[in-house]
Amino acid sequence: MEVRIGVQNVSREVVIESNQTAAEVEAAVSASLGEGAVLRLTDDKGRQVLVPAASVGYVQIGESEKRGVGFGV
Repeated sequence: MEVRIGVQNVSREVVIESNQTAAEVEAAVSASLGEGAVLRLTDDKGRQVLVPAASVGYVQIGESEKRGVGFGV
């Protein structure tokens, strides 16, 4: 699943591919914003991505299933 995080006062987005479900990402975002601490997500390679919750501008959660490309069914 692709997750895009917009950070305030930064022109580029933070984009990660994660094996977490949309519900898990949403819960992590909600918890970090409520606490005012740090948004912590894990990408598909096991790396931690940390963003200060006060700096989060937006979080876009992509689709949970990859669409096929090409002529195959």
